[in-house]
Amino acid sequence: MELRQIEYFLAVAEHEGISGAAAALGVSQPTVSQAIQVLERELKTSLFQRIGRGMILTSAGRALVGPGRVILRDVTAAVESVTVPEGEISGQLHIASTPSLVVGAVPVVTEFRQRHPDVRIRISELRDESRAAGLLRDSLCDIVVAHQPLVDGQELDTLELGEDEYWLAFPPDAVVPDADPLPLADLPDIPMVIVPPGSSYADEIEDIVRRAGYTIRASVVTEHREARLPMVAAGLGATFLERSLAESARGRVIVRAIEPRITRTFGFVFDAASLQPPAAAFVALARELAG
Repeated sequence: MELRQIEYFLAVAEHEGISGAAAALGVSQPTVSQAIQVLERELKTSLFQRIGRGMILTSAGRALVGPGRVILRDVTAAVESVTVPEGEISGQLHIASTPSLVVGAVPVVTEFRQRHPDVRIRISELRDESRAAGLLRDSLCDIVVAHQPLVDGQELDTLELGEDEYWLAFPPDAVVPDADPLPLADLPDIPMVIVPPGSSYADEIEDIVRRAGYTIRASVVTEHREARLPMVAAGLGATFLERSLAESARGRVIVRAIEPRITRTFGFVFDAASLQPPAAAFVALARELAG
């Protein structure tokens, strides 16, 4: 087993596919694919289940993730022990964040970078918050920025950063009252682009809207939350969007703040017991700035 194979394996596990891993590593897809095949032959077991173009970890693959990250960290620490001055923190910090919330982590990342310039910071996209707890358990990242509480994340530690407010986005040709914020009781009868029921986000919004006397009529139900805004711009319906996304979409769609406000807490999620020095220093700094 070579160090390069472990690096490629972890990249494929994180990106759930060869193409994303190859792009992140800056190598060709055949190079990554061949390295994974050789590793599986050496270990005499399948590390991934191939589903279409995607690759999902098998039970053996999940078992290798934690030790694989430890191997990479130990090798990095060994190299940097002779190149980084004693007492300074080095290594890598990997944060996964949903696109709408990453801006909330920027002040902490900026200050951390100034204090610890030898730490390599990587911020990857968290496309599905339901996977956040699994990413942390499988050691695929150190810290997650997500709405709280996490589904299936009761044993994890959290540090609140703030509140995420939801606004409404309407198609550009919709007839919408001028009121801003717009009372939910005055919502126009426009079908909605929604995420599937069952998520805390969807259920909370539906409950608040129902209590305001409005019944959501779905035009599209999509599991791809990033597709909501393009669908609204295409005229498929209105949708609830995180305020940062709604504000950035002004000019392409009609946006309104709403009354009563709909907010969700967000912040850092991590496993304090397993934090490596860079991540532990980051959390300590976040607590300092929040305090």
